[in-house]
Amino acid sequence: MRPARTLAVAVRVLQQVRRDPRTLAMLVVVPCVLMALLWWMYRDVPGPVSPFDRSGPALLAIFPFVVMFLVTSVTTLRERSSGTLERLLAMPLGRLDLLLGYGLAFGLLAAIQSVVAVAVSVWLLGMHVHSAWLLLLMAVADAVLGTSLGLFVSAFAHTEFQAVQFMPALVVPQILVCGLFVPRAQLPGVLHAISDVLPLSYAVDAMRHLTVGATSTGVAGDLGVVVGYAVALLVLGAATLRRRTP
Repeated sequence: MRPARTLAVAVRVLQQVRRDPRTLAMLVVVPCVLMALLWWMYRDVPGPVSPFDRSGPALLAIFPFVVMFLVTSVTTLRERSSGTLERLLAMPLGRLDLLLGYGLAFGLLAAIQSVVAVAVSVWLLGMHVHSAWLLLLMAVADAVLGTSLGLFVSAFAHTEFQAVQFMPALVVPQILVCGLFVPRAQLPGVLHAISDVLPLSYAVDAMRHLTVGATSTGVAGDLGVVVGYAVALLVLGAATLRRRTP
């Protein structure tokens, strides 16, 4: 791995994204609009605890994860179908250099996305959490996790459409059993065991902890699991990345 080559790949990806305003809008605007829609839905719902405060943090874990998965996988497959990826790999550039460069570029975009989404949710929409900074850190980690999963999936898909088809297979099941609809403790035994090995479950757990005043130590364990999955997916993506376009 050569840091200079990794950085060069990251700069090239960022320059490409900068020339694509629709992708930038999807990255930054869409999560904010979805959080605003959620706030609007719950605004007049009575109760001792605002439903927005109860559901919003969990969705701040899910929205960046889904958006970054879609953007990363589709953008990478676009590079493959255009032959750019094959030309890059024909150069003296290692697969890990390439994947880390993509990960660095999309990780920076994920951080920007998360900062904006958390700022809008906490300081504009009034979401009540015990630590906005921990919430921001987890949102960034969740977005990076979506980036890593998108890069991993792009090693197996041949077209952009196939990359999107991985979403109901790899993303939707995680959303269903992560505790958003039914608390994980109340899931049937088999589903609970499955949720224990899915990274989004730990992301949602951490976000929920921040609404009940959990200590930073309690959140750190969930954060470590999410970061560990992100790193593992990047390494697996580099190991399975093909040098030739099918």
